[in-house]
Amino acid sequence: MRPSVDVIIPVHNEAAFMPGALHRLLADIERVAADITVILAENGSTDGTGELAERLAAGDRRLRVLRLPDPDYGAAMRAGFAAAGATWVVNFDIDYFSADFLTSALALAGEADIVLASKRAPGADDRRALLRRTGTLGFNLIIRLLFRSAVSDTHGMKLIRRELIDQLASQVISTQDLFDTELVIRAERRGARIAEVPATVEELREARSSFLGRVPRTLRGLWKIRRALSAEARSDV
Repeated sequence: MRPSVDVIIPVHNEAAFMPGALHRLLADIERVAADITVILAENGSTDGTGELAERLAAGDRRLRVLRLPDPDYGAAMRAGFAAAGATWVVNFDIDYFSADFLTSALALAGEADIVLASKRAPGADDRRALLRRTGTLGFNLIIRLLFRSAVSDTHGMKLIRRELIDQLASQVISTQDLFDTELVIRAERRGARIAEVPATVEELREARSSFLGRVPRTLRGLWKIRRALSAEARSDV
């Protein structure tokens, strides 16, 4: 029996980039032996992205569209996860997706609850600029120190069993950039089976946000997660 998969893609002000990217994505996932629906979680766009997404979805049964009023990547991902009905849920970005990852991840479905595309696993090929590769290394070092995490990369493509999302998503306090990272940390603490496969990462366009500009917000967000988890642990004693 073919597995069912919902692919969640947050989109914000992507009217120019989205049509070509979606064409490539939909052609790519035709190679995957699964029943796949792509859910575009449009959030707070001002360039007509939402209306364009709805027009594209009207002509393709593989597409669904969610509309959120405010620009918030994490909130869009949360809404997409909540709307998913498939056995497995994947998160891609409009400029970072891979049918090869999805095929590899589904091959591990019998032994994992989450499969992460790791930019730091043996065999990974990270072709991004040095600053962003260094940032990923530093980010994951902080994750390991703050949360004693054993995974090598929490931020990027991932396949998650929907039952696990149903159990954990309501507990996640983060939005913006850290929703999926916190979800992985909580899943790891819950004892979920986590597998990692090496990722090939090549930027399809220049980054739309400043890496250095996100650093203070990310550090504050990680500390907020640590405090929340510590408070929950004390309340369970």
